[in-house]
Amino acid sequence: DSGDSISELQEWRPVIYRKCTDTLWLLLFCLFWAGLMFISGYAVVAGAAERLVLGYDSFGNICGRKNSPVEGANLSGLDMTNKKYVFFLNSCGLEIQSLKMSSLSLCVSSCPQEQLNSLEDLQSFARNNGSFLCVYNLNVSSYTLNPRAAQLCPTLPVPPSKSFPLFNRCVPQNPECYSKYASVLISMVNEMDVFHRILSGILAGRDTVIGLSVLALAFSLILVLAFRFIQTLLIHTLIALVVFGLLFVSGVLWWLHYDYRNDPSTELETEKENVKFLLGYAIFSTIVTVVLLSLIFVLRKRLQFAVQLFRIVGKIIGRIPFLLFQPLWTFLILIVFWVFWVAVLLSLGTAGTAQSTSGGQVEYRALSGICYMAWYHFVGLIWTSEFILACQQMVIAGAVVTCYFNRNKNNPPPHPVLSSISVLFCYHLGTAAKGSFLITILRIPRIVLLYLYNILNQKKNAKCLFSCCLSCVCCQERCLRYFHQHAYTSTAINGTDFCTSAKDAVCILARNSAKLACISCFGDFLLFLGKVFVVCFTVFGGLMAFNYHRELQAWVVPLLLVGFFAYLMSHSFLSVFEVTADAMFLCFAIDMETNDGTAEKPYFVDQELLTFVSQSNKLTGGQNHRSTRPYQDNEDGTELQPM
Repeated sequence: DSGDSISELQEWRPVIYRKCTDTLWLLLFCLFWAGLMFISGYAVVAGAAERLVLGYDSFGNICGRKNSPVEGANLSGLDMTNKKYVFFLNSCGLEIQSLKMSSLSLCVSSCPQEQLNSLEDLQSFARNNGSFLCVYNLNVSSYTLNPRAAQLCPTLPVPPSKSFPLFNRCVPQNPECYSKYASVLISMVNEMDVFHRILSGILAGRDTVIGLSVLALAFSLILVLAFRFIQTLLIHTLIALVVFGLLFVSGVLWWLHYDYRNDPSTELETEKENVKFLLGYAIFSTIVTVVLLSLIFVLRKRLQFAVQLFRIVGKIIGRIPFLLFQPLWTFLILIVFWVFWVAVLLSLGTAGTAQSTSGGQVEYRALSGICYMAWYHFVGLIWTSEFILACQQMVIAGAVVTCYFNRNKNNPPPHPVLSSISVLFCYHLGTAAKGSFLITILRIPRIVLLYLYNILNQKKNAKCLFSCCLSCVCCQERCLRYFHQHAYTSTAINGTDFCTSAKDAVCILARNSAKLACISCFGDFLLFLGKVFVVCFTVFGGLMAFNYHRELQAWVVPLLLVGFFAYLMSHSFLSVFEVTADAMFLCFAIDMETNDGTAEKPYFVDQELLTFVSQSNKLTGGQNHRSTRPYQDNEDGTELQPM
C-alpha cells in the first residue's frame, strides 16, 4: 500500500508542481495589480485630471465648475460653471518659459467666432455674448477707459477661434496662429523643434489621419473575410493588387519628391523636411518593392500550396467561426485598459499642490514620489498588455487543439472558444502571466536603452554601442515571442507549466523543422503580402489626401503614423490565421510522434492536411522517412498527449 501511495504521489507530482507554479504567478500578477489599484486610487485622490481635460486659467480656477480659493491668489475660487472654455490672451504669440505658458489664460463662456480688431469690439462681444475676454477684475465698461486695458485684455487683433471638441480650449482658426498654438502646446511635452512641427502637422491633419485609420480597419476586415473564403483566383488577384500597389506607391513617392524639390515656393523649413522625408520614403519603398517582387517571382510556382494551406486553415476556422471575432474582442479590451491607463497617468501628472506667485497667479508643484509611481504604472502598461495578448493566443490555441484532437471531424465539439476561455480562467492564467512577464523583462531594457540612445545621440561611440545592444534585445524579444505561441499551444495540449511546454515545443519543432518550416514560410509570406496590401492602399489614400491639403506643413510623418497603424490593424486581424496555422502544425507534429496510424493508435490528423504536408515535402525535397515509433517520455517524465 505504501508503495502504491508513493507511485501515485510521483505521478501527481508534475500536476501539483504545475498548479503551484501557476497559482504563484497568478498571485504575483494579482499583487502587482493591487499596487496598480493603489496608485490609481492615490492618483484620483491627489490628482486633478480634470485640470487637463476641462482646462484651468492662470489663477487656479478649473473651467466649468466651482472652485476653492487659493491663499494669496485674489482671483481664485471663482464660480466657473458657465465658463467652460480656456482662452489665451495672446494665442498667436504663445511661448514656453520654464515649461510654463507665457500668456495669461482665462475661462470664458464662448470663443470669439469672428476677428476682433479693437477694444470696442471686445466690449461689444462681451455685452452681446456674455463672454468676457479680459481679466476678471476689469469691468466691461472699463475696457475702453482703463489705461491698463492693453495689459489686461487680449493682444489685438484677436483671431477667430473655435473650441476644441475634447479639451475645451479656444483654438485659433488662422493657419499661422493654429500652427503656432499647436506647436507650443506640444512643446510642453517635448522641446525638440522638429518634434513640434511634426505633431503640429498631426493635429492639423487629425481628421485625415482618423479617416485613413478607418480605411485601414475596413481593408483589414475585407482581407480577413477574403482569407476565410480563399480561392485560387483570389490569391492571384491579391498578388496582382500587391504588385500594382507597390509599384504605384513607389512611383507616386518619387513623383512627389520631384514635384516638391522643383517647386519654387518651397522655402519654409518644414517644407524642406517634407522633401527629405519623401526621398527616404521613396528609397525605402523602392527597396521593399524590389525584394518582394523577387520573392514573388521565386515562389510563384509554390503559391498553390499556400492556397491549399489557407483552405485547410479556413476549414478549421469554419468549424470555429467565433475565432474571427477574437481580435476584435482583444482590441476592445486593450482600448478599455489603455483609456484607464492614460486617465491614471493624467491624474498622476496633475497630482500637486497649488501655490500662489508674486503676481497673484497660481502654480501647481508636483508631489514627491510621483516619478516612482509613474515607472511602476509604465511597467503595468507593458505587462498587462502582454498578458491580454497572451490570453488571446491561449484561447485561439486551445480552440484549435480541441478541434484537432477530435475523432469525429464532421461533428466538432460544441462551443470550443467558450470551452477554451473557461480552461484558460480555471487552469492557465498563471501560464499567461509568466509568459507575458518574460516578454516584459525584455521590453523594459529595450525602452531604457532607447531612452539612453536618444540622450547620448551626439556621441558616436555610445551611439554604436547602444545600437548593438538594441539590436540584440530586439532579436531576443522576437525569438521569445515566436516560442511563446508554441509554448501556449503545448500547454493547451498537455496542461503542463510554461517552461516545460516551451521546452517540449522547441524539441518537437526542432525534430520536425524539415517538414514544417517551408510550409509555414509559405503561409507567413502570403499573410505578409496581405499586410502589405493594406499598408499600400492606405498609404496611397494618405498621399492623395495630404498632397491635396498642402497647407499642412509637416504631413510626411503623419503619413508614416497612418502606415504604421494600417500595418498594426492588419497584423492584429490576420494573426488569427497565423496562430491557427502554427497551432495546427504543432498539433500535427505531436500527432505524428505520438501515434503511428495503426488501429490501436490512429492519427487525429485530417486526411487533407496529411496529403498537403506530404505533397509539400515532395516539392521542397525535404521529405524524410518518418519514424513510426510512439512518442517517448521526456526527461522530466512528462508526455505530450491529447488532453
